[in-house]
Amino acid sequence: MPLILDALCLARDDAPVRRLIDALGTEPVETTERRIGEPAVLSQHLLFGSGGEIVLHDDAVVAVILHLAPTPSAPRGLDAAEWLPGVDNDATFADFKATFDVPWRFADGDRYFVLEAAYLRPEFVKHGGRRAGDLQRVAFTVDDPKETCRPADEDCPVCRELIVRTGDGSFDLDGTVYALVAGVEAGVLKESSGAVSLADLRLLHASALMERVESQVTCTACGRVACLTLYRDAPPTFGYHPLDAAMRRPLEAIPPVEEWGDADRIAEVRDAMRYVDHEPGLWFLVEQHGDLYLDSRYTISSMADDSCLIRLDEAERQEYHEAGRDSLTELARRIDRSGPHREASPFHRRNLLRHPDGGKDYSAEVRAAIAGHTWLARQKQAAAQQAQSASAKDS
Repeated sequence: MPLILDALCLARDDAPVRRLIDALGTEPVETTERRIGEPAVLSQHLLFGSGGEIVLHDDAVVAVILHLAPTPSAPRGLDAAEWLPGVDNDATFADFKATFDVPWRFADGDRYFVLEAAYLRPEFVKHGGRRAGDLQRVAFTVDDPKETCRPADEDCPVCRELIVRTGDGSFDLDGTVYALVAGVEAGVLKESSGAVSLADLRLLHASALMERVESQVTCTACGRVACLTLYRDAPPTFGYHPLDAAMRRPLEAIPPVEEWGDADRIAEVRDAMRYVDHEPGLWFLVEQHGDLYLDSRYTISSMADDSCLIRLDEAERQEYHEAGRDSLTELARRIDRSGPHREASPFHRRNLLRHPDGGKDYSAEVRAAIAGHTWLARQKQAAAQQAQSASAKDS
């Protein structure tokens, strides 16, 4: 293990890195290179027949990975015991915990250990690492796994080539936006609700109403979040982040669409459903063109539940205006008791998710309204936690 820790942060030609290369197999059997992000970083992955891998960013070692399971470059894989005293290839997370008496944290579904000069992340074929044989690889990284993506994700076939560059290597903003839009339309990328939509990115940036305008898309294959950010007085940036880190990124409030949108965009926003209120686990209330819609959860059996979406009638609207949220909670309970999946229920024919009027896809519009609210709520929570942590450090 000292060979690995001594090589981190150093250049390929430095003596500690050369010693590590010799220990892994003298020379790599495969080397991959690509530029990632904007500003671009030159990423190199040195793959050894022994099962070792060294990752360099701009010629500095940022990660060393011990592949214990066979890979195309290493048909046998490494023996963990030769590199990690007290750990073998059948080690569970409990074995790592017993061996490394240091703090551990969560990151993107995995647990990792905080060493003095690096982070150690055992990666298992199944989350948890409770059974012998689940251990696939062990990664030592310079950066905190909670803030950075797995080195292996740099080779994700879905999102590794999202950035478009011109012939001289310059960042092509229009081409990159088109590539992101194409990925969303193909279903391999998913836009993050709450960040600026790709359709609005250039309009908002051109308005100069915001210091920084950011769109975020999540890769459906590796889970990384690609963040494209345009600044009022600086060149654009493009980076990949874990989901939790992306959600903690500071985002400015989006000005009213009337201040920056064209006529079509303004009309689209006015026509969209918007979140009004909700009761956790019971109902969401949304509004569109003055109509109120209640999305209510109901139980089908002990193993299944579903949603019933109704447009409030005049009596229900009146009761809501007079009695407030409690009236909606009682209405949701009546819906649940009636079993709206059955035709005998008075809410069966009213359920717009089963019987949409005019063929309208209400489910997508409701999900969009709810998702936008949920994303913003998480942003506020993350900001509050950051402020609380900063206050605690200051004190």
